[in-house]
Amino acid sequence: MRNFSPHLLIGAHMKKSGISRRHFIEYTGAAGLGIGLSSILPQILLAKTGINVASSAANPLGLAANTQAEGVFFSGGFGHAYIEYAAEIFAEVHPGSSMSVEGIQRVGERLRPRIIAGDPPDVIDNSGAGNLDTGALVGEGEIMDLGPLMSAPALDTPGKTFGETLFPGSQTSGLFDGVQRYVNIAFTVFGVWHSKTLFDEKGWNYPTTWDGMLSLCDTIKSSGIAPWTYQGKYPQYMLFGLLEPMVSKIGGTKIWKDVDNLVPGAWEHPAMLQALNMMKALHDNGYIMEGTPGLTHTESQAEWLQKKAAFIPCGTWLENEMRSITPGGFDMVIKPVPSDDASKLSWIDASSGEPFMVFSNGKNPVAGMEFLRCLLSKESAKWFAQNVGSIMPVVGGAEGVDLSSAMTSALTAVENAGPNILDRPSFPGWYSDIYSEVKDSMGALLTGRASAEEFIERVQGASDEVREDEDIVKFKRS
Repeated sequence: MRNFSPHLLIGAHMKKSGISRRHFIEYTGAAGLGIGLSSILPQILLAKTGINVASSAANPLGLAANTQAEGVFFSGGFGHAYIEYAAEIFAEVHPGSSMSVEGIQRVGERLRPRIIAGDPPDVIDNSGAGNLDTGALVGEGEIMDLGPLMSAPALDTPGKTFGETLFPGSQTSGLFDGVQRYVNIAFTVFGVWHSKTLFDEKGWNYPTTWDGMLSLCDTIKSSGIAPWTYQGKYPQYMLFGLLEPMVSKIGGTKIWKDVDNLVPGAWEHPAMLQALNMMKALHDNGYIMEGTPGLTHTESQAEWLQKKAAFIPCGTWLENEMRSITPGGFDMVIKPVPSDDASKLSWIDASSGEPFMVFSNGKNPVAGMEFLRCLLSKESAKWFAQNVGSIMPVVGGAEGVDLSSAMTSALTAVENAGPNILDRPSFPGWYSDIYSEVKDSMGALLTGRASAEEFIERVQGASDEVREDEDIVKFKRS
């Protein structure tokens, strides 16, 4: 058994950090990246997947022959069929080698004993509720430096490194003191979802301000439909769904940077209090669907699909997560969160997340990195867009793909935001103690068990404790 900081034993939510604010639409369909080189460099055609791999890009990391590697991955809104497809690519690129694929829930609970015993998998997706504390893992030296991966040739984009094929800024959240410790594999848009069909039938228009939202909620409630639900037992959905963008729109994005940097009093900013009180109005006015706090995320989303509630917060994994039970003609669409200023309606949270990491203490860390090179290849990204209905942060990864109305609405929202794509805070992945208090306090706020002032007092207290605890590794956001 090995000795670990106690903070390694506490889970934390995945980090979905920001990407660059411009050129997203261009990047998703950038067919021209590397054009001209493919006809010059020697190519290897993979018969099963149809991928052309330059001979120089076949094994740049030096994977040993006949390597049997292990991958354990969170199976959530994206499922894990896309991971199985990446494993097929891995096996075809490296005949005789394989990557096992196991989809699980509550990554921290499942893997923590193995990490402590010195027997981690080679590569994991550290996402979902109950995941591992990434900051603690980095502090303990458990996570591989992915520099060799970032500088290796891309699998199927000739003339470019792996890092150069990823959206600019999409991997900044995986940097810890300048070292790439994980890669984000999904580009996610966060906002408020509703059924376009329902709204068209009722003649409802999406509001441009929060006052307009509350007014519409009155109308919706009088029709016999609950205006809002959320993912009940996981109230953090209301953090990234509402609080984060509302605070940024009211008081600016520097507030969240100060929160990340543990600046004294950062949670006490007036914009935080205003946004929390705006959210609390949903409870105070009876706009939240009865029974919501006791539901899981999929249960509340299922109620929403049955039109028992009009609005629900979520990221763009929602469509795939609920695909099997979505009624025909539901036509789900995503919109930005309204605030106190109609001119800022288009501002939206959109960022890269779903962190995949390689353990430095694993049996085959090179295989872990090579798997990520296959997973974030252009071919894999196209499969993800077509079959999962979401976007990987791979340049040209959605080229030629027919997207659903849900994803089309998300891309439209990003395009409308222009330069105003909001970065998400880093503290959920850095400081699990703070994040845990935020989740608990958010649940209390939305059920009337805490005021906005009490929320702030509790969370600021947790932040102060982390700042003063010398045993907790600190990180800096610039």
